[in-house]
Amino acid sequence: MRFLLYNIRYATGHGIGYHLPLPFTGFFKHTHNTLDLIVNFLRSIDPDIIALVEVDSGSYRSGKSCQAEAIARKLNHYHVVETKYGNSSLANKIPVLNKQSNGLLSKTKIISHHFHYLTEGVKRLVIEVELEDVIIFIVHLSLKFKHRQQQLENLHRILDTHDKPIIIAGDFNTFGGSRELQLFLAATGLLNANQANQPSHPSHAPKRHLDFILHSPELTVSDFSIPDVRLSDHAPLICDFSFAGEESP
Repeated sequence: MRFLLYNIRYATGHGIGYHLPLPFTGFFKHTHNTLDLIVNFLRSIDPDIIALVEVDSGSYRSGKSCQAEAIARKLNHYHVVETKYGNSSLANKIPVLNKQSNGLLSKTKIISHHFHYLTEGVKRLVIEVELEDVIIFIVHLSLKFKHRQQQLENLHRILDTHDKPIIIAGDFNTFGGSRELQLFLAATGLLNANQANQPSHPSHAPKRHLDFILHSPELTVSDFSIPDVRLSDHAPLICDFSFAGEESP
Protein backbone atom coordinates (compact mmCIF):
# COMPACT_ATOMS: atom_id res chain seq x y z
CA MET A 1 0.00 0.00 0.00
CA ARG A 2 1.61 3.22 -1.14
CA PHE A 3 0.77 6.23 1.04
CA LEU A 4 1.64 9.79 0.08
CA LEU A 5 1.44 12.88 2.30
CA TYR A 6 1.73 16.29 0.71
CA ASN A 7 1.16 19.81 1.99
CA ILE A 8 0.57 21.44 -1.40
CA ARG A 9 0.23 25.03 -0.12
CA TYR A 10 -3.05 25.45 -2.05
CA ALA A 11 -1.03 24.96 -5.28
CA THR A 12 0.19 28.55 -4.95
CA GLY A 13 3.74 27.48 -5.75
CA HIS A 14 7.15 28.03 -4.24
CA GLY A 15 10.38 29.86 -4.94
CA ILE A 16 11.27 33.40 -5.95
CA GLY A 17 8.12 33.81 -8.04
CA TYR A 18 5.97 33.29 -4.95
CA HIS A 19 7.35 36.53 -3.50
CA LEU A 20 7.08 38.72 -6.62
CA PRO A 21 6.23 41.52 -7.03
CA LEU A 22 5.78 41.66 -3.22
CA PRO A 23 6.49 39.15 -0.41
CA PHE A 24 3.86 36.35 -0.27
CA THR A 25 2.07 37.65 -3.38
CA GLY A 26 1.87 34.05 -4.55
CA PHE A 27 -0.71 33.31 -1.87
CA PHE A 28 -3.24 35.33 -3.88
CA LYS A 29 -2.39 34.10 -7.39
CA HIS A 30 -4.39 31.65 -9.48
CA THR A 31 -3.31 28.06 -9.06
CA HIS A 32 -4.15 26.10 -12.22
CA ASN A 33 -0.61 25.75 -13.60
CA THR A 34 0.92 24.49 -10.36
CA LEU A 35 -2.02 22.16 -9.71
CA ASP A 36 -1.45 20.52 -13.11
CA LEU A 37 2.20 19.93 -12.17
CA ILE A 38 1.15 18.43 -8.83
CA VAL A 39 -1.30 16.10 -10.58
CA ASN A 40 1.46 14.97 -12.97
CA PHE A 41 3.74 14.26 -10.02
CA LEU A 42 1.06 12.31 -8.15
CA ARG A 43 0.28 10.29 -11.26
CA SER A 44 3.96 9.36 -11.60
CA ILE A 45 4.07 8.05 -8.02
CA ASP A 46 0.76 6.17 -8.31
CA PRO A 47 -0.17 6.19 -4.60
CA ASP A 48 -3.06 4.15 -3.21
CA ILE A 49 -3.85 6.81 -0.59
CA ILE A 50 -3.08 10.53 -0.74
CA ALA A 51 -3.28 12.76 2.33
CA LEU A 52 -3.45 16.39 1.21
CA VAL A 53 -2.83 19.32 3.52
CA GLU A 54 -3.62 22.89 2.41
CA VAL A 55 -5.97 22.36 -0.51
CA ASP A 56 -8.23 25.11 -1.86
CA SER A 57 -11.82 23.87 -1.89
CA GLY A 58 -13.28 26.64 -4.03
CA SER A 59 -11.89 30.17 -3.68
CA TYR A 60 -11.19 32.51 -6.62
CA ARG A 61 -7.58 31.18 -6.65
CA SER A 62 -8.78 27.80 -7.92
CA GLY A 63 -11.48 29.22 -10.17
CA LYS A 64 -14.15 28.33 -7.57
CA SER A 65 -13.40 24.62 -8.03
CA CYS A 66 -12.26 22.20 -5.32
CA GLN A 67 -8.66 21.14 -5.84
CA ALA A 68 -9.12 17.83 -4.01
CA GLU A 69 -12.09 16.96 -6.20
CA ALA A 70 -10.18 17.97 -9.34
CA ILE A 71 -7.17 15.83 -8.41
CA ALA A 72 -9.40 12.88 -7.50
CA ARG A 73 -11.22 13.12 -10.82
CA LYS A 74 -7.98 13.16 -12.81
CA LEU A 75 -6.53 10.22 -10.86
CA ASN A 76 -9.81 8.31 -10.69
CA HIS A 77 -9.78 8.31 -6.87
CA TYR A 78 -12.49 8.64 -4.24
CA HIS A 79 -12.09 11.70 -2.05
CA VAL A 80 -13.09 13.50 1.16
CA VAL A 81 -12.36 17.19 1.82
CA GLU A 82 -13.29 19.72 4.50
CA THR A 83 -12.38 23.25 5.63
CA LYS A 84 -9.73 23.33 8.36
CA TYR A 85 -11.60 25.69 10.68
CA GLY A 86 -14.59 24.97 12.88
CA ASN A 87 -17.98 26.53 12.13
CA SER A 88 -17.59 29.02 14.95
CA SER A 89 -14.14 30.18 13.83
CA LEU A 90 -13.70 33.72 12.50
CA ALA A 91 -11.47 32.24 9.77
CA ASN A 92 -14.49 30.36 8.46
CA LYS A 93 -16.22 33.65 7.73
CA ILE A 94 -13.38 35.27 5.75
CA PRO A 95 -13.20 34.81 1.95
CA VAL A 96 -10.33 32.58 0.73
CA LEU A 97 -9.63 31.41 4.31
CA ASN A 98 -13.01 29.71 4.43
CA LYS A 99 -11.95 27.55 1.45
CA GLN A 100 -8.65 26.43 2.97
CA SER A 101 -9.05 22.71 3.54
CA ASN A 102 -7.46 19.31 3.97
CA GLY A 103 -8.46 16.17 2.11
CA LEU A 104 -7.91 12.48 1.48
CA LEU A 105 -7.93 10.59 -1.82
CA SER A 106 -8.13 6.82 -2.13
CA LYS A 107 -8.02 4.30 -4.97
CA THR A 108 -10.39 2.07 -3.02
CA LYS A 109 -13.86 2.92 -1.85
CA ILE A 110 -14.22 4.97 1.33
CA ILE A 111 -16.34 3.09 3.88
CA SER A 112 -17.03 6.07 6.15
CA HIS A 113 -15.63 9.42 7.22
CA HIS A 114 -15.95 11.78 10.17
CA PHE A 115 -14.79 15.33 10.82
CA HIS A 116 -13.52 15.96 14.36
CA TYR A 117 -12.62 19.39 15.72
CA LEU A 118 -9.95 19.82 18.36
CA THR A 119 -10.58 22.18 21.26
CA GLU A 120 -7.51 24.42 20.88
CA GLY A 121 -5.85 26.37 18.07
CA VAL A 122 -7.17 27.92 14.87
CA LYS A 123 -6.63 24.89 12.61
CA ARG A 124 -8.74 22.30 14.45
CA LEU A 125 -9.92 19.82 11.84
CA VAL A 126 -9.11 16.10 12.09
CA ILE A 127 -10.34 14.10 9.10
CA GLU A 128 -11.04 10.45 9.89
CA VAL A 129 -11.49 8.09 6.94
CA GLU A 130 -12.18 4.38 7.22
CA LEU A 131 -11.01 2.13 4.41
CA GLU A 132 -11.30 -1.65 4.24
CA ASP A 133 -8.06 -2.43 6.08
CA VAL A 134 -7.02 0.82 7.77
CA ILE A 135 -8.26 4.05 9.32
CA ILE A 136 -6.58 7.29 8.27
CA PHE A 137 -6.45 10.53 10.24
CA ILE A 138 -5.29 13.79 8.64
CA VAL A 139 -4.21 16.75 10.77
CA HIS A 140 -2.70 20.20 10.45
CA LEU A 141 -1.66 21.29 13.91
CA SER A 142 -1.22 24.72 15.46
CA LEU A 143 1.79 26.97 15.05
CA LYS A 144 1.83 27.48 18.85
CA PHE A 145 3.65 24.86 20.93
CA LYS A 146 1.15 24.95 23.82
CA HIS A 147 -1.80 24.51 21.46
CA ARG A 148 -0.05 21.65 19.65
CA GLN A 149 0.43 19.75 22.90
CA GLN A 150 -3.23 20.23 23.81
CA GLN A 151 -4.26 19.15 20.31
CA LEU A 152 -2.19 15.97 20.65
CA GLU A 153 -3.99 15.20 23.94
CA ASN A 154 -7.32 15.66 22.11
CA LEU A 155 -6.14 13.45 19.26
CA HIS A 156 -5.13 10.70 21.66
CA ARG A 157 -8.68 10.55 23.01
CA ILE A 158 -10.12 10.36 19.48
CA LEU A 159 -7.92 7.34 18.68
CA ASP A 160 -8.92 5.28 21.70
CA THR A 161 -11.97 3.53 20.24
CA HIS A 162 -10.61 2.13 16.95
CA ASP A 163 -9.88 -1.53 16.22
CA LYS A 164 -8.24 -1.32 12.77
CA PRO A 165 -4.63 -0.33 12.08
CA ILE A 166 -4.23 3.44 12.10
CA ILE A 167 -2.25 5.96 10.08
CA ILE A 168 -2.03 9.57 11.22
CA ALA A 169 -0.54 11.94 8.66
CA GLY A 170 -0.20 15.67 8.33
CA ASP A 171 1.70 18.85 8.95
CA PHE A 172 2.32 18.79 12.70
CA ASN A 173 4.20 22.13 12.69
CA THR A 174 6.69 20.62 15.12
CA PHE A 175 9.34 23.31 15.09
CA GLY A 176 11.04 21.40 17.90
CA GLY A 177 11.31 18.35 15.66
CA SER A 178 10.21 14.79 16.34
CA ARG A 179 10.97 15.05 20.06
CA GLU A 180 7.71 17.00 20.42
CA LEU A 181 5.87 13.75 19.61
CA GLN A 182 7.68 11.44 22.04
CA LEU A 183 4.94 11.43 24.69
CA PHE A 184 2.20 11.08 22.07
CA LEU A 185 3.94 8.11 20.45
CA ALA A 186 4.53 6.47 23.85
CA ALA A 187 0.88 6.93 24.83
CA THR A 188 -0.56 5.66 21.54
CA GLY A 189 1.96 2.97 20.63
CA LEU A 190 2.23 4.46 17.13
CA LEU A 191 5.49 4.48 15.18
CA ASN A 192 7.10 7.18 13.06
CA ALA A 193 7.51 5.98 9.47
CA ASN A 194 10.37 8.46 9.03
CA GLN A 195 12.86 6.67 11.24
CA ALA A 196 15.80 8.67 9.92
CA ASN A 197 14.03 11.96 10.76
CA GLN A 198 14.53 13.30 7.26
CA PRO A 199 13.40 16.96 7.03
CA SER A 200 10.75 18.06 4.53
CA HIS A 201 10.61 21.87 4.89
CA PRO A 202 11.44 24.09 3.11
CA SER A 203 11.44 21.95 -0.01
CA HIS A 204 14.35 23.76 -1.69
CA ALA A 205 16.66 23.19 1.32
CA PRO A 206 14.95 20.94 3.88
CA LYS A 207 15.92 21.49 7.51
CA ARG A 208 12.64 21.22 9.46
CA HIS A 209 10.85 17.99 10.35
CA LEU A 210 7.24 19.23 10.25
CA ASP A 211 5.43 16.53 8.26
CA PHE A 212 4.79 13.09 9.73
CA ILE A 213 3.30 9.73 8.85
CA LEU A 214 2.61 7.80 12.07
CA HIS A 215 1.32 4.23 11.99
CA SER A 216 0.19 1.25 14.04
CA PRO A 217 2.74 -1.55 14.64
CA GLU A 218 0.56 -3.88 12.53
CA LEU A 219 1.81 -1.94 9.51
CA THR A 220 5.37 -2.48 8.33
CA VAL A 221 7.27 0.20 6.41
CA SER A 222 8.98 -1.36 3.40
CA ASP A 223 10.16 1.92 1.89
CA PHE A 224 10.15 5.59 2.87
CA SER A 225 11.36 8.60 0.90
CA ILE A 226 11.09 12.38 0.64
CA PRO A 227 11.70 13.20 -3.03
CA ASP A 228 13.21 16.48 -4.20
CA VAL A 229 9.96 18.04 -5.43
CA ARG A 230 9.58 21.82 -5.18
CA LEU A 231 5.98 22.50 -6.17
CA SER A 232 5.18 23.65 -2.63
CA ASP A 233 7.15 24.91 0.35
CA HIS A 234 6.84 21.36 1.75
CA ALA A 235 8.31 18.29 0.08
CA PRO A 236 6.06 15.21 -0.20
CA LEU A 237 6.48 12.09 1.95
CA ILE A 238 6.06 8.67 0.33
CA CYS A 239 5.68 5.51 2.38
CA ASP A 240 5.11 1.93 1.23
CA PHE A 241 3.31 -0.17 3.85
CA SER A 242 2.60 -3.86 4.14
CA PHE A 243 0.30 -5.49 6.67
CA ALA A 244 1.44 -8.12 9.16
CA GLY A 245 1.78 -11.43 7.35
CA GLU A 246 2.07 -9.84 3.90
CA GLU A 247 5.23 -9.89 1.85
CA SER A 248 6.79 -6.49 1.19
CA PRO A 249 6.34 -5.23 -2.40
